[in-house]
Amino acid sequence: MPATLLDGKSLAKQLRAELAEEVIEFIQNNSVVPCLAAVLVGDDPASEVYVRNKRKACDEVGIESQLHRMPADTPQEELLKLVARLNKDEAVHGILVQSPLPKQIDPARVVLAVTPAKDVDAFHPENVGRLVQGRPRFLPCTPHGVQQLLMRNGIKIAGRHVVVVGRSDIVGKPLAIMLAQKGPGGDATVTICHSRSHDLGAITRLADILVVAIGRAKFITAEMVRPGAAVIDVGINRTPEGLVGDVDFAAVREVAGAITPVPGGVGPLTIAMLLRNTLVAAEALEN
Repeated sequence: MPATLLDGKSLAKQLRAELAEEVIEFIQNNSVVPCLAAVLVGDDPASEVYVRNKRKACDEVGIESQLHRMPADTPQEELLKLVARLNKDEAVHGILVQSPLPKQIDPARVVLAVTPAKDVDAFHPENVGRLVQGRPRFLPCTPHGVQQLLMRNGIKIAGRHVVVVGRSDIVGKPLAIMLAQKGPGGDATVTICHSRSHDLGAITRLADILVVAIGRAKFITAEMVRPGAAVIDVGINRTPEGLVGDVDFAAVREVAGAITPVPGGVGPLTIAMLLRNTLVAAEALEN
């Protein structure tokens, strides 16, 4: 029997509806509208689509959105000056600098420039440190989306063996930390794999929950998945056949117990969690 499809698109719609009610209550209590400011440097097509989707989602839940466009040849100091202005702007609660950035700009400098209280991506070292200590200001968006997808589909995490393929600062590392923490959505035994892992298939076949974020199209085959495992595909790869994930979906669906599609799996949840962080930031800054 094919695996159960974990529909991130439908779940994201549900989460946005819940958030919209919370935003209404916040506005009524504070006479302030939460605001997310996005900065887009250059004209990367994928970034254009992503930012457009974020603005549409903001409108849907009642969050104000700003878009600050800068040309691809913008000097780093000009971008940092804009971030500094947004840091000081009391009307702005969350700041998002869209990646990728042009080669003349150091992404690490930009991450450090965003004040931690408005760092709704949760990339700043202070916010990463708080996450590691189990007292996060914000939960990183894509890992939080994965966690919500598991929890709200009734997939048990506590006591299970989770294998995360990929060790990026955006997905792999923070997700491993979150799933290993004490409490709801955690208490898992977590293994992190990467390009230097020996006999990767032998490790992934041990997983009750397999999360893949490695950036290689159809990298995970059916032979690498334990029968009945939940498979979460975070990858998005553009190929001649269209968008595909890091998992060979058609083959793995015949083995797994549950699986996310690409597109329509984790992606929509990332945006929903970004909006959640914007409201959290507004609540903290206004109260």
